[in-house]
Amino acid sequence: MKRRRRTEILIQGDGHLAKDLAASIAEKYECREISAPEQGMIMVKMRETAKNSLFYIGEVLITEAKVEISEKIGTGLLVGMNEQRASDLAIIDAAYKAQLPETAEWESLLLDEEQQIHVAKAQQQAGLFETKVNFETMEV
Repeated sequence: MKRRRRTEILIQGDGHLAKDLAASIAEKYECREISAPEQGMIMVKMRETAKNSLFYIGEVLITEAKVEISEKIGTGLLVGMNEQRASDLAIIDAAYKAQLPETAEWESLLLDEEQQIHVAKAQQQAGLFETKVNFETMEV
């Protein structure tokens, strides 16, 4: 599984999976904190479609952390203020970069979490469609 997909699952999920995976690594390996979780701002780029040019639409608050495990550096970065999840993401990223044996067992857990995210989004979408107004059937 690619890093981007894995990170999206861990961010969009409820947080328990990321916390459990990071805890399993932290209790077995030495996790050296390179930079503590801290907030910052980043500029968000957008593409203007008519001229096909890039511009900055604004700033977004992020939380970032860096951790080292077995001489491999992992980074955790997410939108918003969630220091614990940023640390968990950094530990998981470092574990994958260090190719720790525990990471081989995580793929099925991540796929299950991804399935739960899809189900939750489908339920939310179904709820939105129930409130949708059909203007074609409205009389004037």
